Amino acid sequence: MNKFLTTSAFFLSSLFSFAAQSQTASVQDAWIRATVPQQKATGAFMKITADQPMRLIGVTSPAAPVAEIHEMRLQDNVMKMRQVAGIDLPAGQAVELKPGGYHVMLMDLPQPVKAGDSVPLQLVLETAAGQRRTLDIQVPVRSLNTPAGPSHPASGSHMGHSPSHH
Repeated sequence: MNKFLTTSAFFLSSLFSFAAQSQTASVQDAWIRATVPQQKATGAFMKITADQPMRLIGVTSPAAPVAEIHEMRLQDNVMKMRQVAGIDLPAGQAVELKPGGYHVMLMDLPQPVKAGDSVPLQLVLETAAGQRRTLDIQVPVRSLNTPAGPSHPASGSHMGHSPSHH
């Protein structure tokens, strides 16, 4: 009986250890604003929910040579946009990246992004323990005059537990 309890205890501790390492995040209502000809930048917007405290620290996309996390802020009665190093993602709370607030800027676009297209993004997240994780999503492109609002979850919007190799 003791051998059974010891084996069971080991199995359960291993299971809890694995669960602690498999922190996840999900994305909802992701969209990218369509561009007009000659426009070289656009914004990506979404809601990110992490099940453990994390930070969004980077974004990459094959559609844009430069992808950065930005913030719009009212400063001296003027709206200013600036790059930020990251965005805190508190456990269990949706953090919204939206026009006029935090958002992702896709810059130096080699070609326009058109309504109906889908653009791959890779979000780089960092756990409280300093481990980097990636989250690959496909984000729909909406026309310029489409109001922001709920849509469907981004395709591939659940982060796995394998660390990225950056």
